[in-house]
Amino acid sequence: MSALLAPGTQPPAVDAAAAAGFAALQTRLDYLSGQERELVRRAYCFAEQAHRGQWRKNGEPYITHPIAVAAQCAEWKLDAPALAAALLHDAMEDCGITKADLLGQFAPVVAELVDGLTKLDKLQFTTREENQAESFRKMLLAMARDARVILIKLADRTHNMRTLGDMPRDKWGRISAETLEIYAPIAHRLGLNQTYRELQDLAFRHLKPWRYSVLAKAVGKARQRRRELILKVQQEVETVLTGAGLAARVIGREKTLYSIYRRMDGQRLSFAQVNDLYGVRVVVPGVIGCYTALGLLHQLYKPAPGRFQDYIAMPKVNGYQSLHTTLVGPASVNIEFQIRTEQMDLVAEAGVAAHWLYRQSAGSKSQGKGEDELDARWLQSLLDIQNETRDAAEFLDHVKGDLAPDGIYVFTPKGQIVALPQGATAVDYAYAIHSDMGDHTVAAKVNAEQVPLRTELTNGDVVEIITAPVSTPNPAWLGFVRTGRARSKIRHYLKTLAQKESVTLGEKLLAQALRSEGLDRLPAAGGEQTQTIWERLQRITGHRSREELLTDIGLGKRVASIVAKQLAALLLAEGIKPDAITLTRERFTEHEKISQGAVVLDGADNASIQFATCCRPIPDDPVVGYLGHGEGLVVHTENCGVARRLKQKDAERFITVVWADEPVRPFAAAIAVTVINGKGVLARVASALAAAEVDIVHMGMADESAQDTTELRFVIAVRSRDHLKHVLRQLRRTPSVLRAARS
Repeated sequence: MSALLAPGTQPPAVDAAAAAGFAALQTRLDYLSGQERELVRRAYCFAEQAHRGQWRKNGEPYITHPIAVAAQCAEWKLDAPALAAALLHDAMEDCGITKADLLGQFAPVVAELVDGLTKLDKLQFTTREENQAESFRKMLLAMARDARVILIKLADRTHNMRTLGDMPRDKWGRISAETLEIYAPIAHRLGLNQTYRELQDLAFRHLKPWRYSVLAKAVGKARQRRRELILKVQQEVETVLTGAGLAARVIGREKTLYSIYRRMDGQRLSFAQVNDLYGVRVVVPGVIGCYTALGLLHQLYKPAPGRFQDYIAMPKVNGYQSLHTTLVGPASVNIEFQIRTEQMDLVAEAGVAAHWLYRQSAGSKSQGKGEDELDARWLQSLLDIQNETRDAAEFLDHVKGDLAPDGIYVFTPKGQIVALPQGATAVDYAYAIHSDMGDHTVAAKVNAEQVPLRTELTNGDVVEIITAPVSTPNPAWLGFVRTGRARSKIRHYLKTLAQKESVTLGEKLLAQALRSEGLDRLPAAGGEQTQTIWERLQRITGHRSREELLTDIGLGKRVASIVAKQLAALLLAEGIKPDAITLTRERFTEHEKISQGAVVLDGADNASIQFATCCRPIPDDPVVGYLGHGEGLVVHTENCGVARRLKQKDAERFITVVWADEPVRPFAAAIAVTVINGKGVLARVASALAAAEVDIVHMGMADESAQDTTELRFVIAVRSRDHLKHVLRQLRRTPSVLRAARS
């Protein structure tokens, strides 16, 4: 540590440049007390010594980067610990400084902030993507605990993007794509609109340099033509508002290049077709003034139909509030107006950072975390997702889904507003209200009409969820839910369910295998002697608990017969010998294929038992069970080609399975129906299936429209082999059907 902080040999001009940069930063710290400014100065000295001898790609001393990051944080009026962390944010990652070193020099809050910002380069990951995913997870979870972490991180990314041109060109694409995919949406979600727009434009410039250049030239030319128009609009608006006694600031603004490009790309428009390049912002004293200004503007210019949004009555998820209206101005040019108060304008540009701006304007020097005073529901949801998602890549996937900037607003039956991302479904809504509601959802009503659960919601929908205590999450929901919260809750439930069922199945399989060793039952989990036996078995197999061992047996990761032999040996060492009668009976019944330990198939929902889609077994089919590697028990028909090949390679993984006398549900069977092409033939086949009391699960059809015959392929739900035979007889009697058979 002392060697690291010893002054190095560095040209005086370099030291002077760094000192000048910090002096410029100090001029922005007038909102801090003398003691707080001293903390920032100590952090600078520490960082300057730690980075001494390090250089950026453009030849500047490295310390200029932390100074620039701290300057951005000072613009947001962040507190002294945050500014100190901004100056130190690369010290742990690049200079070998440890968290303990920081704790020795600074308050714990500074060390925690820096640790939350530090990437996980010291850990070994299998892929770069895994490394990135784990880094994002750590950063986002730290952000959920303290919003200052992400503010510093966004300031860091903004400066890196401003200087990206100094980096090798082959890195532009990856860094820019990461910025567009992760950092810009986070900035938007937190209401940092100025940073959001800058990150988008900088990423666009480096991701698509040619398109950026062409579009910049086109906008530059249009700017020359439209300058007089915008000035005229500003003057007319100011005259009207002043005449009505409304004090207002009227600011002309231009859409960012990236927003123009995205609209052209998404709507397949040419630049000439984008007719609302410019906007006007009207800032008034109070909320009543916003609506007054709206009425005056609608009298001045004609409003464009369907282009009005009231984000004051219904704020965006990130707290943004404004009235948006598009008006047809002079020369029939569309101009978007944003009408808001001074406070709304501050929140719109600074978002989460506005918390510190408000605090400073109020004169408070509280060092409390912003989470106490901010609407931190989304930040807290990161922790909820983390509790159910231990895989870093899956966590990042959930978060990306929640970062989409476009949102919708729906209502509960009692009139409360719920904000959801674009494309959210009724199931997403249910989980947004409460996880118990989501887990027990059976149906949904949108605007008093019952709809499928996968129905996408739209702005203004009134959504009612119908629940039932016996209902549980359906794996199919993962195919259409939009929010990370819903996806993580469903996956967590299914994983927990699969584990419980795998334990039960593993216990049954191990007991069955143990009977083949002449022992009638598994040792109980409670007693002192049996507990010792289980612990010894766990040491042999390398498992941490009895449940973990049984889960692996149920999932097929461990072969029950091998574990049973190991357990039998341990029991024998404790004086528990095999029973000769049990041994004889088991060997006889195994030969007769009616072992009393067979797994019974009743069709109840069981995440650890699957029915193979290659042969689609149905009740009364002769079946075998294969313990796949991590797949649980997979049931095949005895004559299935896939099962026969598996038996040649892995015979010890096959176990006896039998059908229950009365399965609780129908099973899927595949059939092929050859028909004569003609009008109404599909309707006649569907009617025959309905008459035979089956549901059509799936239907496929060969592209043989020019042929005299075609083959229809169905997956239908039947109760048994006899039921399937009845279905096929019904089909064969149907006009135009030449052949019907199970496939």
